[in-house]
Amino acid sequence: MPYYLYRVTQSGPIKQLAKLTQYDVFKDASTEAKRLRKEPDLPVGAQVKVIFADNELMAEDLLNQVREAEPLTGDDW
Repeated sequence: MPYYLYRVTQSGPIKQLAKLTQYDVFKDASTEAKRLRKEPDLPVGAQVKVIFADNELMAEDLLNQVREAEPLTGDDW
């Protein structure tokens, strides 16, 4: 399964996803994502995300899912 790189921008409740590229090796994908995050021409509010998925459709579905908040434990209360 490949690692996909996406630029994610939030427009209200809707996420705009733009596929940038894909890699077969995580290290390459991570290195490129870190480089892109430091680019001065990255739009304000945009994020570069790496996602591991079977195909582009699954990657975009995973990026659009709302994640649950982490549980409060220990000193977080």
